[in-house]
Amino acid sequence: MIKTAFSFAGGFVLVFLEAYIVLVFKGYHSIEFGGMRPFLNVWIMNFFLLFSIFTHIEMWRNEQGKTQRTTR
Repeated sequence: MIKTAFSFAGGFVLVFLEAYIVLVFKGYHSIEFGGMRPFLNVWIMNFFLLFSIFTHIEMWRNEQGKTQRTTR
C-alpha cells in the first residue's frame, strides 16, 4: 500500500521534473501536454517505473535479510 502511494506521488513529481528538464534544455517558456490523456499516460508510465523500482528494492532487502540471518 505504501509502495503504491509513493509511486503515485513520485510519478506525479516526475512528470513535472521531466517537463522542467525539457524547458531548460530546449529553451521553451511553456509546455503543452496535449490534454489530460497524454498527461495521464506519462504519469502512469512513471508510476509503473517507480513501482517496479520499489518492488526490486523490497525484494533485494528481503534477500539481504535472509542471507544475514543464515550467516550468523
